[in-house]
Amino acid sequence: MTRVAAVDCGTNSIRLLVADADPATGELVELDRRMTIVRLGQGVDRTGRLAPDALRRTFAACREYAGIIKEHGVERLRFVATSASRDAENRDEFVGGVLDILGVEPEVISGDQEAAFSFIGATRELAGGDHLPKPYLVVDIGGGSTEFVVGDDRVRAARSVDIGCVRMTERHLVRDGVVSDPPPEERIAAMRADIEAALDLAEETVPLREARTLVGLAGSVTTVSAIAQELPEYDSEAIHHSRVSHDGVREITEWLLRSTHAERAAVPSMHPGRVDVIGAGALVLLSIMERIGAREVVVSEHDILDGIAHSCAAEAR
Repeated sequence: MTRVAAVDCGTNSIRLLVADADPATGELVELDRRMTIVRLGQGVDRTGRLAPDALRRTFAACREYAGIIKEHGVERLRFVATSASRDAENRDEFVGGVLDILGVEPEVISGDQEAAFSFIGATRELAGGDHLPKPYLVVDIGGGSTEFVVGDDRVRAARSVDIGCVRMTERHLVRDGVVSDPPPEERIAAMRADIEAALDLAEETVPLREARTLVGLAGSVTTVSAIAQELPEYDSEAIHHSRVSHDGVREITEWLLRSTHAERAAVPSMHPGRVDVIGAGALVLLSIMERIGAREVVVSEHDILDGIAHSCAAEAR
C-alpha cells in the first residue's frame, strides 16, 4: 500500500483526503477526510483577483493540513486547484504560498480535468453494484463552476460552466456587500436565467439528456440531502448514496430561497460557511434536474478528491 494525500482547493472550500492506496487495484482505504470553508473565490467574479483575506484563510488551512500530512507519513501528495485560482490574475501569489507551505506546486487544472477527476471519484463504487442504469451524468456543483460529465465506464463528454453557488450568489443576490435575505423574485429570476444559459452551453458538448442516472456531488448537493433526511447533524454515511426526489429538491430549494439567514443557520446539518450560498447551489441542482427530466439525484460524498487520490495510486504503479 502507498499512503497518499489529495488536496482539492475550490472556490468555497479546501479539502484533504489521506488514504492508503493499493497500486495494483487503485483501491483506497480512507484514513482522514476533512473540509474547511475558506471562500478563496471571494470577489473573484467582480475583481478578477484573489482577495488578501481569502489567501490568508486558505494558507492557514494549508498549514493545518501540512501537519496532518506529516503526522500520517504521506508518501505522495497531489494538490489540485480549481475555478477561483483558474480565473484570478494574481494566481502566482496563491501558487507560491502553497508551495512554501506544502512543498508541492498546486496544479491549476482545466475544467475538463476537474470533470474527469469528479467522474472517477463519484462512479468507481457505483460501477461495482451495476444496479444504477448507465450512462451516468455526474454534476459537481462547486463554488465558482459546475462540472458536467457523461459516461459509463469512462468519460464520454465533459464541460465546465461558471454557475457555482458562490459565483451565482455574488452575481445576483448580493447588493452593497450584503446578501438579500430573502432575495426578491426578480433576482431569483435573473439567476435562473443565468443558470439556464449556462446549461445551454453545457449541452453544446455534453449530451445531458442521454443520462439515465444523475449523480450529484459537493456541498450544495450533500446539504440538500441532509435537509431532505432531516438529519440532526451532518452525517456523511447517511448522505453517501442517498437519493433525493425531484419534488424534494424543488421544495427544499423554494424554502431556501424564501428563508432568512437565521432560519437557514438554524438547520442542524448546515455548515456555517454554506448558509448564504446554499440557495443558489440548490437552484443549480433543481435547474439541472428539470432540464434532463430527472426523477431523483443520487448523492455521492466521493468526488474530485477521491479522483485525485486514485490518480496518486495510479502514479505509484
